[in-house]
Amino acid sequence: MVEVHLWSGLRSLTGGRQVVKVEAKTTGDLLRELVKLHPQLQAPIDAGVSIAIDGRVIASGLTEPIPAGSEIYLMQRLRGG
Repeated sequence: MVEVHLWSGLRSLTGGRQVVKVEAKTTGDLLRELVKLHPQLQAPIDAGVSIAIDGRVIASGLTEPIPAGSEIYLMQRLRGG
């Protein structure tokens, strides 16, 4: 089980929760489980998110392993222009 910290804009979609616990071994598992527990997260995830694992931002790729005890943050994907 891992704890995922959510940015403030998502908290209204998770009943006000700042942290959500899910079973996940990879970044893909993490996103699937978040949507399974909170289906309303599907649209923001589809719009683009980044996952920070222990301070390292994973902007793409669903196969990145999540080590046990990692600090995980789900963030809006930043786009440059």
